[in-house]
Amino acid sequence: MQAQYLFEPAPIPALPVEGEAALFPVRRIFCVGRNYAAHAAEMGAEVDRDAPWYFNKSAHALCQSGARIPMPPETADCHYEMEFVVAIGAEAKRVTAADALTVVFGYGSGIDLTRRDLQAVAKEKRRPWDLGKDFENAAIIGPLTPAGAFGEIAGQTLWLDHDDVRVQQAPLSDMVWSVPEIIADLSRFYTLLPGDLIMTGTPAGVGPVHPGSRLTGCIDGLMPVEVTLAEG
Repeated sequence: MQAQYLFEPAPIPALPVEGEAALFPVRRIFCVGRNYAAHAAEMGAEVDRDAPWYFNKSAHALCQSGARIPMPPETADCHYEMEFVVAIGAEAKRVTAADALTVVFGYGSGIDLTRRDLQAVAKEKRRPWDLGKDFENAAIIGPLTPAGAFGEIAGQTLWLDHDDVRVQQAPLSDMVWSVPEIIADLSRFYTLLPGDLIMTGTPAGVGPVHPGSRLTGCIDGLMPVEVTLAEG
């Protein structure tokens, strides 16, 4: 018997894939905190070198590249954060770092929007970061590129332009925790499954957006991610 619902379920969040007609359905979005030392320093913090640490965004925070979105509500200080995104394509439970890349479907360019003022209040009061990090259109991600087409993760450059001005740029090799290390560690706490995304952190240069802001970012070998903040 087919299930019936009291109201129409929300559409499945999904991303396009380079060279594919089918979409990649998004299940969960994990985010790595302070994975670039220079960004941690600009936020007045230090990198935790004992282990990676995480926060989550809802899959319904996903926004496809090319959108025009409203300014996030209830914030006077919303920041951009450019990130390398890992898309999981196979089950991973306590996978080793040596085997971690075998569960990767592909990679993408992503922008983490952060209500920095709300995040700061949460930090001060030792509360969860949800209001600062998990909201509509807070995870803007470009089309995914299959892992085989991208090749080895090495010194590819990550960059972001805000209103045609370069504000962030760093090699992926600057990450404190590598992608295999992140997957191996995260799979100790969660059974990673196809559809999960991991946003691997941002380098230095984060800053505020404004009505009319145009953000364009990319990582060498991947499709760009673009978004415009509506005016007024």
